[in-house]
Amino acid sequence: MAFAHTASRHAGRRPQNPQPRLEHWRTWFVLGSLLALFAVLLGRGIYLQGFNEEFLQEQGEQRYTRSLRLEALRGMIVDRNGELLAQSTTVQSIWASPRSVYALPKGQQRPKDWRQKNDTDKVPVSGEEIQLLAKLLGVPEAEIRRKMFDERRNSKGEVLKPADFVWLKRQLSPEEARKVMALNIPGIYSQTEYRRFYPAGDQLAHVIGFTDIDGRGQEGFELTRDKTLAGKAGSRTVIRDRRGYIVEDVSTIVPPLDGQTLQLSIDVRIQYLAFRELKAMVEQSDAKGGAIVVLDARTGEVLAMANAPSYNPNSRNGIDPAHRRNRAITDLYEPGSTMKAITAAMALDAGKVKPTTVISTDGGRMTIGPATIRDDHPGGAMTVEQIMQKSSNVGAAKLALMMDREAMFNFLKSMGFGEKVNTGFPGEAAGRVRPWKDWRPIEQATMAYGYGASASVMQMARAYQVFATDGEIRPLTFTKLVAPLPGRPVIKPETAQAVRKMLEMVTLPGGTATRAQVVGYRVGGKTGTAKKLVNGVYSDTARVGSFVGIAPISSPRIVVAVMIDEPRFDMRYGGLVAAPVFSNVVAGTLRILGVPPDSPTENILLPPPGAAEILEET
Repeated sequence: MAFAHTASRHAGRRPQNPQPRLEHWRTWFVLGSLLALFAVLLGRGIYLQGFNEEFLQEQGEQRYTRSLRLEALRGMIVDRNGELLAQSTTVQSIWASPRSVYALPKGQQRPKDWRQKNDTDKVPVSGEEIQLLAKLLGVPEAEIRRKMFDERRNSKGEVLKPADFVWLKRQLSPEEARKVMALNIPGIYSQTEYRRFYPAGDQLAHVIGFTDIDGRGQEGFELTRDKTLAGKAGSRTVIRDRRGYIVEDVSTIVPPLDGQTLQLSIDVRIQYLAFRELKAMVEQSDAKGGAIVVLDARTGEVLAMANAPSYNPNSRNGIDPAHRRNRAITDLYEPGSTMKAITAAMALDAGKVKPTTVISTDGGRMTIGPATIRDDHPGGAMTVEQIMQKSSNVGAAKLALMMDREAMFNFLKSMGFGEKVNTGFPGEAAGRVRPWKDWRPIEQATMAYGYGASASVMQMARAYQVFATDGEIRPLTFTKLVAPLPGRPVIKPETAQAVRKMLEMVTLPGGTATRAQVVGYRVGGKTGTAKKLVNGVYSDTARVGSFVGIAPISSPRIVVAVMIDEPRFDMRYGGLVAAPVFSNVVAGTLRILGVPPDSPTENILLPPPGAAEILEET
């Protein structure tokens, strides 16, 4: 009964579920963890705000600021009289920010309330807008879409973030850029740049050179004086909002420093004359090319330097690399008989001979070992003056063999052979004169008339400067001088004067350069017709015709060197292709410089009727 009573009593009660109870240590652990995490976050915030503020500033600038380059105005290049040779003009370039834009589906237009509906930081651009943009820029629509919307990948194929800046079209005219910006396409911007303009075009291309699309010098003085001309670019910092728009409020601005004006020694009038005459002869003789240099004999200033063929620096697309070659400075050739004036000066200055010394030319043949030297116009005994006038190879060789090898080598070096002119132009050649210890007698003999040594047109002009300055050689320069630079004595004044007389005889009847004469002026110079080395062998057809001369002879003012490379075979002689160019350039140059005539206008002396014109082969 007791058991039943107890059971019935418990049956009336509801069972109670035990409530879970956390241990005290667990409570404190959770609370401590939360407090520790909060302390870490607070400490990190204090550290970034108080001790590493630059990090936050940098991250913010990467997202919302952009530094825009402010181009400096490139300095002008002018000739000696202030005539403009190179100038930068203002143009506009169009760019986009792919990170800030996305393409709408085809046919869909951007709604007017797109600002409220757009949930991203990017701006929608419709297909119609892209078509209009491509049409105005003259760029294929596919290229515009590729630059603005296509994914960029690295070498591993990983997708990169969209670019923040990409050019769509560079160097548009202000009017073209205005039409583009009038479309009001979001994410499209314009930027002011400068484009180089060359008024003289191909006439001065090898002197001035040109710049690339970013304004960096590539050739000529644009390259050699790039730092002086370029100046220093400035910068401005702008803020970009969350939708990619550039806020034009300037926070920082560094003004650009414009480049300096460069004044050259070039006279654009003489340059035009020299280029015109050279180009005409190259075309007339079907030559491979040519070069000409005009020096002021008194100062060493380069008044003109031209090459043919040339190129137009205003249109850089499709320029033949061969046309960009500055032949007057970079191309070497064996000078042929123009070297005979140097040989005569060497022998005269060393006291080995006098102008009237008679030398036997052995009937125009001279054998040294297995080799034979020949004259084109054989003669008997000749004075040193006649050797020059008739261009005798045998006579020149005998003059050279009178000299000690080392003394001859040193003399050639003193005249600037084998050394750069130091014009500063890239690719300038030094020429070649082999060490005297390696010379054999035949090599010493052939160098007397221009074989076995090589030089550029500029080097030949510099060497002949010695005869115009009564024995001094002065540094050549393309920069206009206030006063002549100091010269270096090379030969005696009387030697220079004696050679000058011989050079004049070359242009008179009986000489090889009667076509070099100039009405009203006494001139002098020396022709050269040298065989070209082709694959290590002297060619039977390829020649270099050249002439180097001085004017006026009575009081030299200019030195002119002309080289015609591979003219037509029947016009291969220097007296036929180079001397006429010299004559025309000298006539115009002396009038431009205001040099008074030193001879009657009836001074042109031609060979007697029926007399054969004397033309030398070397």
